[in-house]
Amino acid sequence: MIRIARAEDAEATHAIYAPTITDTAITFETELPGADAMRQRILTRLQHYPWLVWEENGNVLAYAYATRFRERAAYDWIAETSIYVHADARRRGIARKLYAVLLDVMRLQGINQAVGVITMPGEVSVALHESMGFEPAGVWREAGYKLGQWWDVGVWQKTLQRTTNPPKPVQAFSSLAISDALQALLDR
Repeated sequence: MIRIARAEDAEATHAIYAPTITDTAITFETELPGADAMRQRILTRLQHYPWLVWEENGNVLAYAYATRFRERAAYDWIAETSIYVHADARRRGIARKLYAVLLDVMRLQGINQAVGVITMPGEVSVALHESMGFEPAGVWREAGYKLGQWWDVGVWQKTLQRTTNPPKPVQAFSSLAISDALQALLDR
């Protein structure tokens, strides 16, 4: 089941995220944030952007969210996406299904572009993004230092819908959270 993340998902999302911090360069975060910080991230992000979880038998197995790409108002119609899947739940199609719903929710909000930022070589992430219609948009060379080495970061971009001139304001996720249109996306 796909649903909106809740504060009580903080421990489960932290458990999914922690190994990517300690064991990989998938994220450039270097210190474990802890469940309290994850709780705050969920609650803060849900004001403006979607944070969704994949739950089975009461267990959160994956989560995906969107976040602001850049601070300036001209960037309101583009958002960065992230997805994390528990190691025991990979290779089951969860990421594709959850990501597809996240992108549809972003369209519903009025967001036109999604951006995935991937530590290179990132074969699994690249394959997921390209299977979802993202296209390469550039590489930031030696962008981050972690685990004793420098890492390149690739950027993948997906057009979610055509732009309009002038654009309609993006709807805050919190205003959609109880809408029938959002519920229909989550129930599919």
